[in-house]
Amino acid sequence: MHDSLFQPLTMGALEARNRVFMAPLTRGRSTQPGSVPNEMMATYYRQRASAGLIISEATGISVEGLGWPAAPGIWSEEQVEGWKLVTDAVHEEGGLIVLQLWHMGRLVHPLFLGGNPPVSASATTAPGHAHTFEGRKDYEQAREATTEDINRIVEDYRHAAENAKKAGFDGVQLHGANGYLVDQFLRDSTNLRTDEYGGSPENRTRFLREVLTALVDVWGADRVGVRLSPNGETQGCDDSDPAATFGAAARVIEDLGIAFLELREPGPDGTFGATEVPKQSPLIRQIYSGPLILNSDYSPEDAVADIDAGRADAISWGRDFISNPDLPERFRLGAAIAPNENVPHSWYGRGPEGYVDYPMLIAQEQAAAE
Repeated sequence: MHDSLFQPLTMGALEARNRVFMAPLTRGRSTQPGSVPNEMMATYYRQRASAGLIISEATGISVEGLGWPAAPGIWSEEQVEGWKLVTDAVHEEGGLIVLQLWHMGRLVHPLFLGGNPPVSASATTAPGHAHTFEGRKDYEQAREATTEDINRIVEDYRHAAENAKKAGFDGVQLHGANGYLVDQFLRDSTNLRTDEYGGSPENRTRFLREVLTALVDVWGADRVGVRLSPNGETQGCDDSDPAATFGAAARVIEDLGIAFLELREPGPDGTFGATEVPKQSPLIRQIYSGPLILNSDYSPEDAVADIDAGRADAISWGRDFISNPDLPERFRLGAAIAPNENVPHSWYGRGPEGYVDYPMLIAQEQAAAE
């Protein structure tokens, strides 16, 4: 019934053994201080290594870019050594894992920056509240990035990509979605610039192009991916003409020959970020010729339909992978999918509860037989 999900997929130099991908999921379990990955994180990723591809949780490229309590980083040697625990665990299980590179831009609260303002495409303020070690705080106004800032941040991405290679990842994915820094440059509600990085869609994709070029310099285009969220508002980041903006972004990604593109596209009934804004994947599919991964509220039946129809090459799942470490096997057997509902408090906790304590299908069957 779900045979299409279990065909291999080539994405540049990456060979996925199935098309059930694990979406990036911020979980907040790194060791503090230092934002260092640890053995508990290695266990978590090992448990989910049957995914065709694991896209790691969003990982800060620098102190400036990381504003989420206990999220991991990739700027220090200690972090590199911590991530080796994770990549070794995944590879021992025959899995494939890429590191998602993250700069949060205006969504970093000054508490993470010694009181200094965050940096963004323009001097804007995000709506809502930041999660900090001191609880929820109102976001504060970002400062507009100078050209020198932009050049420095591009080099931070390059350094992070180099560290990801040292840590043993199979590639990297640029986080260009969900209202974070790359998205803040892409969309016209947050990019109010009048220089070469603002104005037209082509100018607003300049930062995206420069960052991707740096990642390609380190990894080669055949091991670099991108994540975008092209439809609807997210964390106060929106666009008046998503077709023009994300069509231009897709052309950049196509021009550079990037290995894969993941799109988070909620619909009007989406669990998170529901929107009436049309999905842009049909347009992007016409521009970007590489493997396209779609994400958001998929059932396995819907996934098969989109793959069979050529609308996608693979599907990534997030919350279902939290509560079902062996999600591909459950799909393959038509087994029950354990829900991940009413437990957001455990998503960002510090301990093993709601993280590494979800049972595998085999363990559940053994328990039922006893």
